Amino acid sequence: MKVDIIAFGAHPDDVELGCGGSISSAISQGLKVGIVDLTKGELGTRGTKEIRKKESEKASEILGVSFRKNLGFKDAFFVNDKAHQLKVIELLREHKPSIVFCNAVKDRHIDHPKGSRLVSDSCFLSGLSKIKTNYKNSINQSPWTPKQVYHYIQWFDIKPDLLIDISDFQEKKMEAIMAYNSQFYNPNSKEPNTPISSKNFIDSIKQRDQNFGRISGVVAAEGFTVERPPVIQVFKGII
Repeated sequence: MKVDIIAFGAHPDDVELGCGGSISSAISQGLKVGIVDLTKGELGTRGTKEIRKKESEKASEILGVSFRKNLGFKDAFFVNDKAHQLKVIELLREHKPSIVFCNAVKDRHIDHPKGSRLVSDSCFLSGLSKIKTNYKNSINQSPWTPKQVYHYIQWFDIKPDLLIDISDFQEKKMEAIMAYNSQFYNPNSKEPNTPISSKNFIDSIKQRDQNFGRISGVVAAEGFTVERPPVIQVFKGII
């Protein structure tokens, strides 16, 4: 299945937090979007990997993505090496996305910048014809290079290079985030508190989107850093 966008996250819930609104917007415009989680989030303080899987399935239904896959890399211990890169390259060549969303380039959790670099490097390597991949008995997949790689913003307030208007989709984004009931604010939970389980954290996600919206003249927006500035060829929608 070819898709227009693949959103990668180091853990289930990264994508929803970082670019859930942009995914919803893209799907509303008829684009096909897939999500790929690098790990099962098995080292998370709250919940279990089994609970996290069910939560990610619910979030995927809310967003309406074409597919969600999990590469099963080791939470906290995956590395950016040939073996891991080839797994990512296989998926890029199978689904041929034009745009890739991935983790923040710098962040509090060590997996986020690692995942960011792994996916970014794999996007480059995927275009090299001398790298051979055999996925699901498909001998020598054709090379594929996404047109753009966008890094969403997570814990740190990184200055964005690009803003995507999610004014009509912020509520759906928050609904998808809160599908992860084990991870985020739940006053009835008996689980230990974590940096992301507070009400303040959830409020901060909404406030950042609204602040990006404020500075760009819309209700809410998600910010991304880019590896290559996008080129505008027409002025429709700007003027």
